[in-house]
Amino acid sequence: MTLAIVGATGLVGSELLKVIEERNFAFDELYLVASAKNVGKTISFKGKPYSIISMEQAVAIAPTVAIFSAGGGTSTEWAPRFAERGTVVIDNSSAWRMDPTKKLVVPEINGHAITDNDRIIANPNCSTIQMVIALAPLHARYILKRIVVSTYQSVTGTGKDAVQQLMDERAGVDGPKVYPHRIDFNALPHIDVFQDNGYTKEEMKMVNETRKILGTDNIGVTATTVRIPTIGGHSEAVNAEFEIEFDLADVRAILEKAPGVIVTDDVKKNIYPMPIHSHGRDEVFVGRIRRDESQPRTLNLWVVADNLRKGAATNAVQIAEFMRANGMLR
Repeated sequence: MTLAIVGATGLVGSELLKVIEERNFAFDELYLVASAKNVGKTISFKGKPYSIISMEQAVAIAPTVAIFSAGGGTSTEWAPRFAERGTVVIDNSSAWRMDPTKKLVVPEINGHAITDNDRIIANPNCSTIQMVIALAPLHARYILKRIVVSTYQSVTGTGKDAVQQLMDERAGVDGPKVYPHRIDFNALPHIDVFQDNGYTKEEMKMVNETRKILGTDNIGVTATTVRIPTIGGHSEAVNAEFEIEFDLADVRAILEKAPGVIVTDDVKKNIYPMPIHSHGRDEVFVGRIRRDESQPRTLNLWVVADNLRKGAATNAVQIAEFMRANGMLR
């Protein structure tokens, strides 16, 4: 069992190494892969230094599993080359998510869709993952009709340079910018590029990926995604309309039993999910559970998760764990 982390020097790459260590994901050999400018540098893992190798070297090794977190362009170019060598590629970028020949997987929801023949498996967008983790068990009982979601997303979703911009602005330093406007003391209703329909690419990811993961095109989904000056943790206000009437006590019971979900909801004690509490956690936190009193069969939820963990690194490792447990990694 050989494992490669592609994009090992980035935020998600660093988080992947933490998750692999915490979950005791066993391997015989580990290869850390990054861009040419980083080849030869070392990263310590479990007290052992690992030298970063190039993409060409990694392909030649043909690892059992390669977890990619190096951007869509890199994944488009290199994932097929790894797959041709027999490597299972688990890709964190958007490159393969909507490819009809590739699985888009959240193990708790549709891990059963993976087969022995899958060599490139897509990891969903971070904001999509946490929303479907909360909604999938309710969909199974009440059948989703429409979702309206507004997100409040951490700068860590953009990467190291975005974190640096925030910290520079907070310190009064005029440094490099990755956002078109100031992010500190601000909120940007602009994540990824704008599309012809007026929505951003991030918003359309939530629409299309949600339908693909849940296996239906019959759910109406509309999203507004916003970047806010937090470090670690995305938050979402989710308004979900169902085909079947629900009971709030049953909704709470379903969520409390749902894998990967922690219900955090006691407003009398000011207890509700916050990104500061999700940081470093693998669970999806759900609170502010209440009816939408403006129309029937509609539920409001507040959903929070660490976007670098369950939104990226943890989900990718869980896909590998699922495949190993089902004899798909050899």
